[in-house]
Amino acid sequence: MIITRTPLRITFTGGGTDLQSYYRYHGPGAVINAAINKYIYIIVNKKFDNAIRVSYSRTEIVDSVDKIQHPTVREALKLLDIDGGIEILSISDIPSEGTGLGSSASFLVGLLNALHSWKGEVVSPEELAKEAIHIKTDILKEAEGKQDEYIAAYGGMRLMYFNSDESVEVRPIIMPDETMAILKSNLMLMYTGIHRRAPDILNKQSSSVSQHLKEYDKMKEITIKLYENLAKGNWKDTGLLLHENWLLKKSLEDNISDERIDMLYKKALENGALGGKILGAGGGGFMLLFAPPEKQDQIKKALPELRMEDFEFEYLGSRIIFVGD
Repeated sequence: MIITRTPLRITFTGGGTDLQSYYRYHGPGAVINAAINKYIYIIVNKKFDNAIRVSYSRTEIVDSVDKIQHPTVREALKLLDIDGGIEILSISDIPSEGTGLGSSASFLVGLLNALHSWKGEVVSPEELAKEAIHIKTDILKEAEGKQDEYIAAYGGMRLMYFNSDESVEVRPIIMPDETMAILKSNLMLMYTGIHRRAPDILNKQSSSVSQHLKEYDKMKEITIKLYENLAKGNWKDTGLLLHENWLLKKSLEDNISDERIDMLYKKALENGALGGKILGAGGGGFMLLFAPPEKQDQIKKALPELRMEDFEFEYLGSRIIFVGD
């Protein structure tokens, strides 16, 4: 039996510049994100017979890989040439779809890590991220960015550059522990309860990149500025940069935000937040707010329909946490 633990993530700025339709032709793209201590666990075990059992929100028991309905499980098994005699179970700390925390990428990276280990193979974070992106982009033809797979594999807080030649530069953001603690104390992670399908939003966004190049270029500038600030220990402008980035991002497509999300965000600003955003593709899921600690109780009272979720930064990416007979 193998168990992997893979972190979910929050994105600060630059989301969308990691779409191939931007970075390949107008890049590089640039994103700042961070892994958090909310996880997806993958359990892989040898099955008594040669069938395949996959358990997630539903359970599948099939006699061949081609019959698996879950697309990423099916393609991961094919990629690693595993044809049967295996059980796969997933458990998530957070609802597994539509949250904006990169759960689908964390699931796939954690699954690949578990399957490689099951075969007795050790692979690097770079290899895990590349394999996951290959499955999502090249095989399943999903118009998703690259940031989620990389942060799931690497962990930590990172600046990522996405180059036109498909290479990715992953830089850790190094700052004093005190600065990191202050930055974290100003962040609020709040669940809107609104579910959306990220691929639908990203497909539309990807097809219209050329119409919004100024907005994407500006988000990239904001990302580089935030990186320079944090590397110097300057966290104070983070809220304003998040706000500026969010206004640009939601102008890209009409399904990234809506009246309810705009109302919730406006209330947060009126009660002391300095900035924020809807995480992931947009349209719902989790909202990240930047607010002084002394204003946070006021914001929670003003937004009783939102669920506050405590979190910490996670410095490790996908890893094996159990190996047993």
